[in-house]
Amino acid sequence: MTQSPEIRFRTSQLEENDGPPVNPTDNRTMGEIIAARFSRRDLLKGSLAVSAIAATVSPLALVAADEARAAEASAFKFDELDAGIDDKHHVAPGYDADVLLRWGDPLFADSPEFDPAKQSAEAQARQFGYNNDYIGYIAIDGSAEHGLLVVNHEYTTPHLMFPGMVKIVDKDGKKAAEVAPLSKEQVDVEMAAHGGSIVEIRKERGKWQVVRDGKLNRRIMSTTEMALSGPAAGHDRLKTNADPSGTKVIGTLNNCAGGVTPWGTYVMAEENIHGYFSGELPEGHKEAANYKRLGIPEGAYEWGAHYDRFNLSKEPNEPNRFGWIVEVDVNDPNSVPRKRTAMGRFKHEGAESIVAKDGRVVFYLGDDERFDYVYKFVTKATFNPNDRAANMNLLDEGTLSVAKFAEDGSVEWMPIVFGEGPLTAENGFSGQADVLIETRRAADLLGATKMDRPEDIQPNAGNGKVYVMLTNNSKRKAEQVDAANPRAANAFGHIIEIVEDGGDFVATKGKWEVLLKCGDPSVADVGATFSTATTANGWFGMPDNCAVDSAGRLWVATDGQGPKATGRTDGLWAVDTEGAARATSKLFFRVPIGAEMCGPLFAPDDQTAFVAVQHPGDGGEDWEAFGRPSYYEDPSTRWPDFKPDMPVRPAVVAITKQGGGKIAV
Repeated sequence: MTQSPEIRFRTSQLEENDGPPVNPTDNRTMGEIIAARFSRRDLLKGSLAVSAIAATVSPLALVAADEARAAEASAFKFDELDAGIDDKHHVAPGYDADVLLRWGDPLFADSPEFDPAKQSAEAQARQFGYNNDYIGYIAIDGSAEHGLLVVNHEYTTPHLMFPGMVKIVDKDGKKAAEVAPLSKEQVDVEMAAHGGSIVEIRKERGKWQVVRDGKLNRRIMSTTEMALSGPAAGHDRLKTNADPSGTKVIGTLNNCAGGVTPWGTYVMAEENIHGYFSGELPEGHKEAANYKRLGIPEGAYEWGAHYDRFNLSKEPNEPNRFGWIVEVDVNDPNSVPRKRTAMGRFKHEGAESIVAKDGRVVFYLGDDERFDYVYKFVTKATFNPNDRAANMNLLDEGTLSVAKFAEDGSVEWMPIVFGEGPLTAENGFSGQADVLIETRRAADLLGATKMDRPEDIQPNAGNGKVYVMLTNNSKRKAEQVDAANPRAANAFGHIIEIVEDGGDFVATKGKWEVLLKCGDPSVADVGATFSTATTANGWFGMPDNCAVDSAGRLWVATDGQGPKATGRTDGLWAVDTEGAARATSKLFFRVPIGAEMCGPLFAPDDQTAFVAVQHPGDGGEDWEAFGRPSYYEDPSTRWPDFKPDMPVRPAVVAITKQGGGKIAV
């Protein structure tokens, strides 16, 4: 294998989250709770029952019968793709995977064509942004073939964006990489490449096309003016020199997953905000503990060298203006996006929603960090399907709750409300605004369950269940697990399934179950729990984003697989959740080396799956054939012709069935 240069680049969010845990509490971890629950139930009941059966029936016969039942009952009908590693997109036989949008693609009639050697903030503001993550679809006139694609642009990777910024040098007889500091002009490109894109698309002759002159096309960036609304708006802790009102923010940062509301707006989740801030707080500043709980400042970005608002010594309150859910009215390209403070401030992964039985709208929210929490937000008012305007401020009032999982399989949603329980003045809160600005500390005090990186959380209207993606937790200690749950240094993550009481999503209590413990089931020490019908291609690790199609079937995308971790790239897996096939998984699509699988999204008619291929090529030095170090040494090989299938550019891919029809049916 080629020896890679010794340097820590600003790479994937998995690496950025791999620092010291910032949750200081002794709240119980999900690993401890799973261990306690399953040590009692499975070892005393399940394992003994299996032993009794195995005494009279051949284990091979049991496996064969299990595989036959699972295959017959599976909700997915497609020929599974082979897992592997290379620099291309791959999809299951009988399907096409077409690149719809790439970083730098023009979005407007007057947009310049992308030129990697002549990038500018002005050009990037008229082009598709970088590192696409969440994808949503908002139909135009109810059509499944004509709508708005809404896409988050999470973060930037300058060593993959800008030619010639990395040089290889010899240091003490070893190769090392030197990265030049970013110029203000390059920082401005980064700022324009963040945020989101709203793009009109149309299906023509079975293939999706971008409508470049779409009247609703829009770029949202880290320089876009936004409003703060809800309980924390105007609070002193949100006021800055540039905004003494505490109600106006410039830009949005690190938009990871997100959602589309029932009334057709686009919500963007601000996640890893800590990396954008540098400098030091003034001595004894009151925000010191608040920022420490969020890992601020981390200083991975160089924006503070050029813009005072990202320098804590000059604007100490600025970080409090990020870490929120942002709502965008896509029907008005001139509308001001609003940061909805009622939904809490933390490292938001997503904001998927569902209308409950009584008409209130429920959002499920993950805080994507090791040992942090799962949240739920329930609007105070009800959704009006006949009056869009009446719904436009639903997110300013409601109850934010945090989950506490118990050993008996129950879950309690604890309200994060000033004056209730420990959320009082005695603990440093002066009102609901303080509670929301410091959502993590409020959840700490309530005794929420420490989770293994909660990412996407998806409610399923079809079966009334909720799926929680828990990517991994390499920091979990051995004493937090036992023989029934051998997941110390949990490298592969797991998926939790929640059933709310009475099937009502606004319920304050429910039941939970482990749907899957992920990883290679052929390695006993991993402790994976895929069904025996899952093939060597079908297992996965690091569940991240997910989707439920209109048939109620679960699809899981991964982040962090690769040559070292799993010997395969990230991808999209179809996961059975019901009947004899439960816990059976099949590989449908995989990404190039170094890429993360984001999205996914199904068109309303289930005839298209949109997926986001993020940071392709990042970490490619782990695979010798990719040859990424040559990019550093010779920039001319870094930007050959930028053909549509080149893996270096983040892209949105549209997957359709050859000849038409629903996917996996």
